[in-house]
Amino acid sequence: MPKMKTHRGAKKRIKITGSGKFVIRHSGKSHILTKKTHKRKKGLGQDYVISAGAAKKVSKLLAVSQGR
Repeated sequence: MPKMKTHRGAKKRIKITGSGKFVIRHSGKSHILTKKTHKRKKGLGQDYVISAGAAKKVSKLLAVSQGR
């Protein structure tokens, strides 16, 4: 069976921390910003660690071993 290939779009958007967690950017900060509050826009600007359930899917996209 051939090796799993890395999903190139996911690789450009997702970073892996030293402990093996996945960090991504919030969506919704590119346009239609006038109706969003300053507090909400500041929160959207920060990176966040994805949930454990989503991490399983992401590890398959990035072809990362589960033990990392």
